[in-house]
Amino acid sequence: MRVLITGICGFAGAAIARTLLEHRDGLQIVGIDNLSRRGAQNNLEPLRALGCEVLIEDLRDPTALELQPKADWLIDAAADPSVLAGLSGSSPATELLRTNLFSTVPMLEFCRKHGAAFTLLSTSRVYSIKALLEIPLTLHETALQPAAGSPFEEGVAESFSCQPPLSLYGASKFCAETLALEYGSAFDFPVWVNRCGVLAGAGQFGKADQGIFSFWIHRWAAKRPLKYIGFGGLGHQVRDCLHPADLVPVLLQQFDAGLAADKPNVVNLSGGIDSATSLRQLSDWCASRLGQHSVATDGEDRPFDLPWMVLDSRLAQSEWSWCPKRPVTAIFEEIATHAETHPGWLDLCGA
Repeated sequence: MRVLITGICGFAGAAIARTLLEHRDGLQIVGIDNLSRRGAQNNLEPLRALGCEVLIEDLRDPTALELQPKADWLIDAAADPSVLAGLSGSSPATELLRTNLFSTVPMLEFCRKHGAAFTLLSTSRVYSIKALLEIPLTLHETALQPAAGSPFEEGVAESFSCQPPLSLYGASKFCAETLALEYGSAFDFPVWVNRCGVLAGAGQFGKADQGIFSFWIHRWAAKRPLKYIGFGGLGHQVRDCLHPADLVPVLLQQFDAGLAADKPNVVNLSGGIDSATSLRQLSDWCASRLGQHSVATDGEDRPFDLPWMVLDSRLAQSEWSWCPKRPVTAIFEEIATHAETHPGWLDLCGA
């Protein structure tokens, strides 16, 4: 089976490639990456050493896939993952759309031509910011959580509103989802959209607006400045956490099921409520594991920030018998060990 992974040198793409090889024999993995993300170069030779063919191409060029031979499966892990993308001159909206939306078209044309299955790694940011901000929250110790009796006690399900505003980033991913599902329906090839929570693990190129768990632990280990931003500057805001390797069991099931599957094409995949962690809770963990460190406060809210965002993955659990294997503390420990053994990582990935 030939598998094409776009964005293979990114954190998620590389983790998925490695884990696929561990889970299934006989795979030929071909990856495409433009190495534009700082740190991505670090994954290039290790992937090649595992037998992956990695091509340095830019998917924003619509001809990048035209000469690629037939593949059975295309996994799209290529994206600008920042919710703040498109808001500044250094990250213009047109460039965000070229990366996250327009480059999806040649991938879908490739799948149409070859009858390949298509998997899109999407995001929790396709859900409505306005509706998310209306969820009643209460403070429990140092973390926000839905009020007792709330329908969101297990997280935000797939039926939640996707009404704008979503952020330019969220809109680009939601449009890509819609386009992929329409292509699959029109041209009769399998399409799977997996909306992921916050991905985290060793080797992630974490920054303050993306990969927050990795960013925080690495900065803490290096004793570099950290700051609670927004919502009173207290660090009570909460996110879920998932290791990308835990995606692979459900990705393989989806591929094997193909068009014959009577399964939902769109599912949430996240660490869920069991992984939900506030920045204050993460700081407490870091202090216990890595020693004391001070955190500054800044109560000014950032655009598109949310006080609480946890995905409900019970649909994936019921339909695919899927659940994460790595608890959140194991993910944090993996990152902390990486931070200790790679003290220059923050500079390498521009964080």
